[in-house]
This record gives sequence, structure tokens and C-alpha cells, in this order.
Amino acid sequence: MSLVSVPLPSFILHSRPYKETSALVDFFTPEGRLRAVLRGARGKSGALARPFVPLEAEFRGRSELKNVSRLEAAGIPNLLASEALFSGLYLNELLIRLLPAEVPHPDLFEHYRATLPLLAAGRPLEPLLRAFEWRLLDELGYGFALDRDIVGQSVAPQGLYRLLPDAGLEPVGELQPGLFHGADLLAMAEADWSAPGALAAAKRLMRQALAPHLGGRPLVSRELFMNRKEPPRD
Repeated sequence: MSLVSVPLPSFILHSRPYKETSALVDFFTPEGRLRAVLRGARGKSGALARPFVPLEAEFRGRSELKNVSRLEAAGIPNLLASEALFSGLYLNELLIRLLPAEVPHPDLFEHYRATLPLLAAGRPLEPLLRAFEWRLLDELGYGFALDRDIVGQSVAPQGLYRLLPDAGLEPVGELQPGLFHGADLLAMAEADWSAPGALAAAKRLMRQALAPHLGGRPLVSRELFMNRKEPPRD
């Protein structure tokens, strides 16, 4: 993307101080992930420079680092707290880590925009997170079938499978660590989270599927959440 001048619906994924009064901000828009300098970040614009607030922004610049020429609120802020807050930070970190800069993903943007109010409303977190992870993988071209194996055969409810991240699900004849039951995979394919074990299996599956694309670096949001749950030391 070169010069951008039209208003774009936007969310801030992350911001940090830049020079004396500015901020370096990662935005998520239908046109993709954009990095831009927000000048006067300690003033009115800075008050909007928070995650999960629906915004309308205009950007200018021909390099990958844009300048924010206008920033306005465009809806009710999504007030996330406790586990929902950590979940929102997790989604933001996935987008920063995995989305290439300036590649449009309008459908993923709409999915993200629809997910935030559900997090704020206290909806069960695990189904929302698994659905977003799956949508992100699919948008990036890393998705795979949940109801068919790597040779196109239907997943058998009684079968055992392992994930080959670059290919899909491979049937396995004997029990090994890290495998998935066919019944759980079929429940995931239908988003049937009432099936016993489906949510836990989906969490393991998504971790395995995302790991190769995260470059071996741990997710900060996940570490923050785990540290938060640890009891205080004497």
C-alpha cells in the first residue's frame, strides 16, 4: 500500500512511546496490519490509542511506516476485564506476529470486530478463541480439513490422528502422545463444543497448528496470563 487517504475502520493492536510526544502504533484495518506514527499521543488522539476501541483512521505515507493524519472514535469501546482482557491481548498478539504488513484481510477484520463485543459480554472464552485461531490460520493459507485426512479419506470417529502442520491430519494405527480422536475432530468441524473433550482437543490442535508459524518465540500474552494465575510467593 502506498498513499492512504480514505478513512478506514481500525483497531489498535499495540502502541509504544516514540520520540518525545508520539507513539508507534500497530493498527488492524480491513486493508491489513499497518504500522503508523501517532503524533501528539499525549493529547486527544492519545486518549484513543487503546486496544479494543472501534476507530476511524486516515493514514498517509508511502513507506511501511505511515503517519496517522486523523483518528476518531467510531463506536462503543469494548471493555475487557480479567480473563477476557488477556484473551483480547492474545488475539492482538497473534495478529501482530502472524499477519504480514499491508495485506488486506477484510473478512478476518470483520471476524475480529464481531469477537470483541462477545468477549466484553462475558461469553465463554474457549469457543471464541478457537474460532478466531481457526479463521486466522485459514486466512493465512495454513488451514486444513477437520473431517478428512491428508489422503482425502473421511475422518473416522473411532480413529486416531496426528497433525502434520504443512499437510493436515494423518491417520495413526496405535496410541501415541499428542494424538487426536476422530470423534473430537468431527465435533470441531461442526463447532459442537458440547461434545466431551472437544474444546480441550481443539486447544491442543490449535497450539500445534500455530507453533510452526510463531518462530519458536513464546507468546507474551500467554505468559502474562499464566503468571497471573500463579499464587503469590511468601
